[in-house]
This record gives sequence, C-alpha cells and structure tokens, in this order.
Amino acid sequence: MEFRHLGRSGLLVSEIAYGNWITHGSQVEEEAALACVRAALDCGITTFDTADVYAGTRAEEVLGRALRSSVRTELEIFTKVFWRTGKGPNGSGLSRKHILESIDGSLRRLGTDYVDLYQAHRFDHHTPLDETMEAFADVVRQGKALYIGVSEWTAEQIRAAAPLARDLRIRLVSNQPQYSILWRVIEAEVVPASQELGLGQIVWSPLAQGVLTGKYRAGEQPPAGSRATDDKSGAGFIARWLGDDVLTTVARLKPLADEAGLTMAQLAVAWVLQNPNVSAAIIGASRPEQVRDNVKASGVRLDDGLLKAIDEIVDPIVTRDPSLTSSPAKRP
Repeated sequence: MEFRHLGRSGLLVSEIAYGNWITHGSQVEEEAALACVRAALDCGITTFDTADVYAGTRAEEVLGRALRSSVRTELEIFTKVFWRTGKGPNGSGLSRKHILESIDGSLRRLGTDYVDLYQAHRFDHHTPLDETMEAFADVVRQGKALYIGVSEWTAEQIRAAAPLARDLRIRLVSNQPQYSILWRVIEAEVVPASQELGLGQIVWSPLAQGVLTGKYRAGEQPPAGSRATDDKSGAGFIARWLGDDVLTTVARLKPLADEAGLTMAQLAVAWVLQNPNVSAAIIGASRPEQVRDNVKASGVRLDDGLLKAIDEIVDPIVTRDPSLTSSPAKRP
C-alpha cells in the first residue's frame, strides 16, 4: 500500500481507502462486513470512511466494532454530517446545533474519542456558511476532529469556505466527490480550485457502482446478488450506467486491462489515482476477495498511451458537466 498526503496537510492516508456506504448495516451481514474490514487491514489500508446517515447510523456502529481491536493511532477514520439522522426540525443540515450533536453521536457509534476527518456531506443552502465553519472550528478545538473536509461541494462553495477556515485557523483539507473513468464532473472546476486552495480529493465510486468491473454485460440480466438487483444496496444509483451503450463501451476496456496485466477493477481504481489531486480512492466490498483484488491498484502507474486509449474508447459516454455537482435546494 502506498500513502499520499491529504491535500496540502501533513496527514498521510492510504491511497486506497475502505468505505461502507451501502454495504455495512444494509447489503451484507455484520460477519461479512467484519471479514471485509479485516481484509482491508491485512492489505495495508489504514483509512476508513463512513457517514452518520449510512444504513440509518448502523454503518458507523459496524465499522466501530470492526476496528475495535486495532490501534487507534494507526488508523485514519473519516465520517460526515448533513443528511437527516433525527426526526426534529434540526435533525439535518449544517447548523451549529446539528453539527455539535451529530459529532457526539458519530463518536459514540464509532467507539472513538475523535475522528481524523469530519466532512460536510453536502452544502447547506439554509445555514450561513460562517455558522457552519465556526461550528466545525469548535469541533476541532474540542479535540473531536483533527481536520475538516467537504463532500460534493462546487468550486464556488469551496472557494467561499476556504478563507473562513483559514481565518478560524482550522485545516480544510479535502473534498469527497464522485469520480471515475465515466464520471469526470470535477475536472473542469473543482480540481483546479482544490489544487489552488490545498484540498485533496477523496473520491467515491471509482468503479461506477461496479459497472467498470465488467460484470454487467449488454443484453444480459444483472448477476444474481449484485448491487443492481438489490434495492437496499444502491440499485437506483447504478441504474444510470446499465444502458447497453455504456456496457458495450466498458467491455472494450477489457483488452486494455489485460494488456496492462490488470483486472478491470484494478484498471478503474488505478485510473483515478493517476490524477495528482486525488489523495485516496474509496472502495467498498461485500466480499474480502474484492478488497484484495482492488488494493492491487495501489502504486500502479498507467502510461500515457494507455490513458489515451482509455479516453478514446469512453469519450462518447463520459459525463463532464460541472453543474452536476450540487446539493439539495431544501434541507432533507
């Protein structure tokens, strides 16, 4: 496993991180989840990402139990706040009340005194940004988080938050966007702003919900037990990638992966890691062997010819529109 700095900070993270968005507490039983975390640890992953809203808060609990026997100082644990976790009018968003109450809930579920990174899961259009950043500053000063990050924020929103963080003397070090061979909406605006301001990307869905593994084939039903067949595990998210045009195009990547000595999944993870602004790629898993396969992308360098060949194949189906980075207009 290789390690990278998280943005322009001194924090090193494993360039492949383990996330449990739609697996722990929902798609797979706890014993399987624990086996996947053990595999991640055995493979050298030290960075683990979750959120309070995943599986209705159960994902944090499962991850906390899975990491309980590990040495806390040898891990980087990330979580997030924004989506609804409470029933009352302040049960979501980035108000001071919700942030300060949510960090305590996350720490309790994770079984730790602090998280290494606390992230704003989306931008809150209904809370003054200075209130949000002041609350995050208090979380840091209380020792409950070491660094602050955001997720799926636009370049404009990142540019507005960065000077506030600087004035408050806290480290805004990361953004967590969707990014893959097929989904490149951050490249035009978010990446340049982040490079300028010292944020690194912690990218999610580098496998495009599993489509880039090649297991879904045009004209065929999705494999039994796959994400596309399970409403609890994100079938709605993967639907956009299941058109025959996308699947036919993705299948054309396999000879390139074979020539490079990589699986399709390894090629996809390695591709996002070629971007110098990417600090880590988040993988998920329902089986330990998926973890062991994906981590082999660490340290892989794709040559310019291969990158060009990938672009030539997928260009007609790549999504690049920066406006697709957005947060809900109404508080959830």
